[in-house]
Amino acid sequence: MLIAQLIQNPLNILAILAALVIGITIHEFSHAYVAYRCGDPTGKIEGRLTLNPLAHLDPLGTLFLFIAGFGWGKPVPVNPRYFRSRTDDIKVAFAGIIANLSLAIILGLPLRYALMHGQVIDSSSFLQFLNIIVEVNILLAAFNLIPIPPLDGSHLIEHFLSEEARNTFQSLGLYLLLAIVLMDRLMDTSIIFTVMEPIMRLFMFIAKGTYFFQF
Repeated sequence: MLIAQLIQNPLNILAILAALVIGITIHEFSHAYVAYRCGDPTGKIEGRLTLNPLAHLDPLGTLFLFIAGFGWGKPVPVNPRYFRSRTDDIKVAFAGIIANLSLAIILGLPLRYALMHGQVIDSSSFLQFLNIIVEVNILLAAFNLIPIPPLDGSHLIEHFLSEEARNTFQSLGLYLLLAIVLMDRLMDTSIIFTVMEPIMRLFMFIAKGTYFFQF
């Protein structure tokens, strides 16, 4: 549990929590912004078109960070009836993923430069903190690509489903996701990590030129 890790290594875990707050805020703000640009004012009306983390943190998702080591942000409300194009839903869904990956690429530039010149990331507190933010954002981007509701990747599948099938898919998605997470906790191998690993390594190479995670 994160609470036990926090006691053992408070500075490192606090840095990870800060990175998660940054990543979740950027992710949810991007959903709201792209939805607004696509004609849907719902997120703006609900106060989600902001970079204030308090508007995007979900109480239960934040609690799960401490209890289970994973969590989520408050989903941005979206009304597809406002969209100008049928593909706008996919644009909004993938906006958060693209935002997390873009932030990782931008903040990964100093890391890439340091690694190219033989500098060890652990040799600098600043580089360590940047690295945590980069890796957390890559983790968020890869996790949200999983095509299970309510994760963003599910919207690509929903785009090709009938309304009835879409409603069924959405209603079962959260239970399926929680079941997979529970199985991961009970088994020696992680289903989620197995699916995410090649995506994370690709994103890592794009962001800082290495396939390896450090935290």
